[in-house]
Amino acid sequence: MQVEQAGAFILAKIKTELADCFHYHNADHALDVYAAAKQLAAGEGISEHDTQLLLTAAYYHDSGFLFGQADHETGSCKNARQYLPDFGYNEDEIDHVCDIIMATKIPQNPHNHLGQIICDADLDYLGRNDFFILSKRLFSELVITDHLESEQAWDKQQVKFLQNHRYFTQTALRLRDKCKNEHLTAITKRL
Repeated sequence: MQVEQAGAFILAKIKTELADCFHYHNADHALDVYAAAKQLAAGEGISEHDTQLLLTAAYYHDSGFLFGQADHETGSCKNARQYLPDFGYNEDEIDHVCDIIMATKIPQNPHNHLGQIICDADLDYLGRNDFFILSKRLFSELVITDHLESEQAWDKQQVKFLQNHRYFTQTALRLRDKCKNEHLTAITKRL
């Protein structure tokens, strides 16, 4: 498996072909999820082979936005199935990558440890210091794609999302939960 080459390929495709309205779900987000997945995999003691599958899924997990927002996880798997054989992935490995990708579908419902890690990596920013910067990018995207009408409506959505969100892995809980709850408190005060 040529993880970095497969990642570079899909990142280049995202950078050149993704619609401009995706201010959050873009190549920067894929790289962000990749970095978080790598950190969480190390913290969770994941094997080298499983880490390679996880990192591949991180690169590809939102590439389905190239086909549009609706059911983008399925589109991401379509990209994985089309392109990963060129980078030395066999059918079983691609099935695993797609299984990991599908765990990110909201509401998240991972059924194995790698799925839990990708879910935590996908929403890692909820408990980081750059939360409000990335949240603003997501807001500007949703204004266009979901016709979100105001920052107050966005704050209400975020409060509900943060209240219902739970990290799955012990590493994410340790690294991100406290800060995530501080963000929830800050947004709630604004309302």
